[in-house]
Amino acid sequence: MTDLTGRVALVTGSSSGIGEASARHLADAGASVVVNSASSVEAGEAVSRSLATESFYHQADISSKEQCQGMVDAVLERFGRLDILVNNAGHDAGGRRRLDLGEVEDWADIIDTNVTGMVRVTHAVAPGMVARRRGHIVNLGSIAGLRAYPGGPIYAATKFAVRGLSDALRMDYAEHGIRVSEVLPGTARTEFALRRWAGDAARADAFYDGYPDLLTAEDVARCVIFALDQPPEVTIAKIVVIPRSQAI
Repeated sequence: MTDLTGRVALVTGSSSGIGEASARHLADAGASVVVNSASSVEAGEAVSRSLATESFYHQADISSKEQCQGMVDAVLERFGRLDILVNNAGHDAGGRRRLDLGEVEDWADIIDTNVTGMVRVTHAVAPGMVARRRGHIVNLGSIAGLRAYPGGPIYAATKFAVRGLSDALRMDYAEHGIRVSEVLPGTARTEFALRRWAGDAARADAFYDGYPDLLTAEDVARCVIFALDQPPEVTIAKIVVIPRSQAI
């Protein structure tokens, strides 16, 4: 049984999907959890209230440097430290189309959330971890960061960037007692496709129904916990988790 009692964790994008499942698993393991989303305030507060440990919800848009820093400051004010960062927030709104057929504003927003937002949050969290010489950063990547696909030029580009960022952070922070792990899931049935197609539930369901089998948010969250549940001398660098039929 994983025991994270006494640890404090921040999970970005945790009002639903993989982020919510990760928050629940962290709380079940004893960690105090900060739930975050850019919107979905009611859902985020409901998740926080339902967790088994001391937790709170903080609304922050990771596309804002000031809001990222404000969120980390709020965590430190409440708990005095931050031991675990799960960089989960990300989207593909407007995606699954050829580059020139999409809107450049959509492409820029995907990059700003999936890559620059991850950088902003990590930049705000890292100094405290360095000072304490302890911490664990788990970045949510994707198998799209291993192999691109038609109609996914920007999303794949962001996930290739997450892979490079994770590898470099792992090297930079190893001497400071900070571990960096990356979880790269295949296709999981979450609210992700619903946002991709601007709330078109029928299209999102049809997309998922086209797969013979899919991961769940719980499947991916268990991988997050596995990476965290290791002795100090062990770093799980990468976990690639896929549905049985989705060979890569």
